[in-house]
Amino acid sequence: MRSSVAIQVLPLGNLTKDEIYHFVDMAIEELKHPELKIMVCPFETVVEGPEELLWEVIKKAHQAVIKHHPSCASYIKFFSAPDLGTTEEKLSRHS
Repeated sequence: MRSSVAIQVLPLGNLTKDEIYHFVDMAIEELKHPELKIMVCPFETVVEGPEELLWEVIKKAHQAVIKHHPSCASYIKFFSAPDLGTTEEKLSRHS
């Protein structure tokens, strides 16, 4: 089944902007996979692909941050459907 996830990984605590960016970049690297389509946005990253693979990379993204920083929140919106539209389909109407 085709699935899509929007994930926002936020390191928590008294961090500089550059430190936050560094941790978020680490999480985004874990979301990259040849079988997945990824779109990095200002507040979250959207990833499309097989459901099981999405759950794998979401876990890796969260763990990438907590491996180096003790406090992290991950906000996830997960959607699955046989006829799930792609990001391109949804955005092309607004170009």
